[in-house]
Amino acid sequence: MLLHGRQIRLALSTRLPNGAPHFPKEVSMRLLGVSGAMILALAAFPPSAIAAETGLSSYQGAWLEPGLSCDDIYASTGKSPSFKKPIDIFAPAFIISGKTLRTPMASCRVRSVKSTDDRQVITLNCANSVAANDVTVQMAAAPDGSLKRFFDDQDKIGRPYKRCAR
Repeated sequence: MLLHGRQIRLALSTRLPNGAPHFPKEVSMRLLGVSGAMILALAAFPPSAIAAETGLSSYQGAWLEPGLSCDDIYASTGKSPSFKKPIDIFAPAFIISGKTLRTPMASCRVRSVKSTDDRQVITLNCANSVAANDVTVQMAAAPDGSLKRFFDDQDKIGRPYKRCAR
């Protein structure tokens, strides 16, 4: 039995002797159904995952500081880019694939992406062979297809990175 309009208002205004609101079974079930659906939707698509997915679409691929050769750092086998073996742990390079950012020394899971003015603030959970840590990175796409990585809010210049062929 569905309750509509006035019936719902009446049902919600009913109180038990101790002052607690009384919900008829039909209203309780209906509210549980709506809240259950919302919980399921949030579990399946958490806001940070949605933000991360949409905020990273233009950054997908392998990136390297200009002046270095993509062929020296990245292997061209398989569908997705990978670091060439032996890995140059000092290479200023990273790979973004889906919601993962990899550097020569660490693998990071993107927790959130937020836009601020002309930059994207990316919160990462990074791990290497020694430890795991939360890291915040600031990036901005440039008109020429490159991107800049900024050390913090005060950094106005940034470090340029070029995209290597996919």
